[in-house]
Amino acid sequence: MKDDLAKLLDFIDTSGLSRRSFLTRSAAFGATAALGASVLSGKAYAQEPKKGGILKMGLGGGETTDPIDPGLADGPVAFAVGRQWGDAIVNVTADGQIEPRLAESFASNADGTEWTFTIRQGVKFHDGTDMTVDDVVATFKRHSDENSKSGAFGIMQGISEITADGQNVVLKLASGNADLPYLLSDYHLIVQPKGGVDDPNAGIGTGAYKIVSAEPGVRYVFEKNANDWDTTRGHYDGVEMIIINDNTARNSALQAGQVHMINRVDPKVAKLMGQAPGVKVMNVSGRGHYVFIMHVDKAPFDNKDLRLALKYSINRQELVDKILDGFGGIGNDIPINAAYPLFDETLEQRPFDLAKAAEHYKASGHDGSPIELLVADTAFPGAVDAATLWQASANEAGIPLTLKKVPDDGYWSDVWNVQPFCASYWGGRPVQDQMYSTAYISTADWNDTKFKNTDFDALVIQARAETDAAKRKVLYGQIARILHEEGGVIVPMFNDFIDAHSEAIAGWANDPNFEMMGGWASQRTWLA
Repeated sequence: MKDDLAKLLDFIDTSGLSRRSFLTRSAAFGATAALGASVLSGKAYAQEPKKGGILKMGLGGGETTDPIDPGLADGPVAFAVGRQWGDAIVNVTADGQIEPRLAESFASNADGTEWTFTIRQGVKFHDGTDMTVDDVVATFKRHSDENSKSGAFGIMQGISEITADGQNVVLKLASGNADLPYLLSDYHLIVQPKGGVDDPNAGIGTGAYKIVSAEPGVRYVFEKNANDWDTTRGHYDGVEMIIINDNTARNSALQAGQVHMINRVDPKVAKLMGQAPGVKVMNVSGRGHYVFIMHVDKAPFDNKDLRLALKYSINRQELVDKILDGFGGIGNDIPINAAYPLFDETLEQRPFDLAKAAEHYKASGHDGSPIELLVADTAFPGAVDAATLWQASANEAGIPLTLKKVPDDGYWSDVWNVQPFCASYWGGRPVQDQMYSTAYISTADWNDTKFKNTDFDALVIQARAETDAAKRKVLYGQIARILHEEGGVIVPMFNDFIDAHSEAIAGWANDPNFEMMGGWASQRTWLA
């Protein structure tokens, strides 16, 4: 069997057909994507993992309000916690392929309007009960309920029917979507007993580690799941996750040997840290981006000219140079860059133009009162400094931009998606549809700019169902142009994910999907 799989991968790699294309096409023609994790993940570990020990992680971006409920995970620590104890039915690998997880295979009909996922048998939840097809169905229904506050609500809206059929979960869509498996990899869609309806914060899943204790904003402790269905992961006896929001303190904890790995290394100190004894700084570019977001349904941001004034007043190259120190590239007020399939490279880059900024500000008729931007260190590394640079250039154009620095604690619950103007970040998503559906269609709970445009929504739905790549690219170009011109998001830069770990850690492999190896660092590394 292994020889046959190896031959298949060799064929895919040498034929000019990407593994993603192979998977998508096979699914589109009703073929089963029964390629297991060992196939789609690519090559096995170069080293044999060592078992045992306690991994200590120092993480920034934690709050006392962080939930265990994966549907409400809205910050880096809440995301990381979910990665420890939970699994989705599929995962996106570092090279952009779909990896079956709690689903062992999947297939679609010819037009992508019906998808069938065969659910893995013999998997147990942490409480000892069997994970069943019904649990998967209940999970999907919870996150798609009209009263749901789940971060996955937007991407679930195209699904019209969710049913169990023997060992299969069958999803029927209002229109075709060749990217549906990518959407279902969303980190909010952790399968829970009975879908998590009874107690979404119980933290009972099928993941590599079980929750022992949780002190949001302070510390989390996990122990190895002895009955893990996936024996290739979770090499530590346990994981201790310590919340260290201060960047300097987090760096010092790593250098002092108090933790083994940290997230969110500030780009300004990354090169210097990489020279410290016993420390390895890891960076990977991808789809992550830093943003300033305006609620387009609230004054003064409901004025298009004012939004354009702000967009023209930000010096993107200056921010890349001074904030990212080269660890990233400029953005163009859309959440999509060349790392995405079907990216439209013809969209003109918005320039830094103070004259145009002043022109649009005058046209807005704004009364000259302060335009307050809320910002905190936790928004993204260097957020306060970035906002300060922007304030200077905006003021030069006559725009009364002011800053209000707020506490890190409570930022993701009380400021982001609540206040009308603030700094934030996105880790990006594997495909364009998932990014737009999560954060920009009118019905998305995580529509953090409150952007509602019927033409935009219609084009997103149309693009999902378009099987011709050239035509789909055209549609994504139209989608990008609407958001670029009308939207409330300012995307000055796409960031590298920069993490660091001690020399005691082995098995690290960069993953462009999210920070900390796509969130899997605790599962895929080991103590050397």
